[in-house]
Amino acid sequence: MNHHDDEAAPCRGPLAGLRVVEFAGLGPAPFACMLLADMGAEVVTIARPGTPATDARQIAGRGRLVVRADLKDAHARGEVLRLLDAADVLVEGFRPGVMERLGLGPDALAARNPRLVYGRMTGWGQAGPLAQTAGHDINYIALAGALHAIGPADAAPVPPLNLVGDYGGGSLYLVAGILAALYESRRSGRGQVVDAAITDGVLSLMSQCMSGALKGTFRERRGANMLDGGAPYYGVYATADGGHVAVGPIEPPFFAELCERLDVDPVLRDAQHDPARSAALRAELAARFARRTRRDWEDIFAGSDACVTPVLSLSEARAHPHHAARQAFVEVQGTPQPAPAPRFSRTPSAARPARETGIAAVARRWERPQPV
Repeated sequence: MNHHDDEAAPCRGPLAGLRVVEFAGLGPAPFACMLLADMGAEVVTIARPGTPATDARQIAGRGRLVVRADLKDAHARGEVLRLLDAADVLVEGFRPGVMERLGLGPDALAARNPRLVYGRMTGWGQAGPLAQTAGHDINYIALAGALHAIGPADAAPVPPLNLVGDYGGGSLYLVAGILAALYESRRSGRGQVVDAAITDGVLSLMSQCMSGALKGTFRERRGANMLDGGAPYYGVYATADGGHVAVGPIEPPFFAELCERLDVDPVLRDAQHDPARSAALRAELAARFARRTRRDWEDIFAGSDACVTPVLSLSEARAHPHHAARQAFVEVQGTPQPAPAPRFSRTPSAARPARETGIAAVARRWERPQPV
């Protein structure tokens, strides 16, 4: 594993020199700021006094300078404003109106720092009938049509952790919006508000499914489509030891290789796209995979294009040779965690620890001209 425990070592990632002020919160906004910090941005997190200290096990909080400030205190708010006067980006994940009531809304800050990009992360967005309503990932993906499509045909929808809403439709779209606004500000000299709503992002992620629905190739029933478990050649099968393998040979040559290595009955080797024989093919694949252990199948399909992989737990994924070869995990203060992604050829990202500091010291340093 790589080690990135040197707090003094600056990250020379592609966003080195970018100044970000994050107002501490939960879920997608901190993860977005982790991505920015990994890529070299200097992220200063404004945390409330009395909140828990930094912890390397809280992976989404890495790479930060954490300062404490009571935003209801006039002096502390003044120190925060000094930071924001020199910042490039602000990120907040409160309900609409909270920042305005603190005197830190977009209009007030644009008057002081016209170039500031103001990133707002919410579930429902800054406007609309639900804007002030509480919700979580499961609610956002439910209303966006994603949850309905995930799960077995004969049971209730299954929440896909919080990957689709919080991180897919939330964090990643917020980062994309911030970087786009920064690019535009180089031309205009002006910042703008990035209104990143999880529901908007998830609807965008559903574009392929919506295209299929418009063309009549996507059915709004779970287990009735190729990518939702409806196809026997794209799914998960149990092995003899209680493990599972993921199977996904969509292309005919890959499916042929699956049949060859699995020794599928010859009468079913041309049944990949035959609905009349779909149940028989599924039963055949299930019976074949059930005869050997997960490790056996991993060995049998090693190096093949049959698109068969073991279904690994988190701890198993850390030890897999492919991830080890790519150094896909690093250690921060002795804590293993995923390495920064994506990777850059000239300006590598780095996973760095969070550390506490004083807000006044950061404000004074930020008041100096930035290095060119």
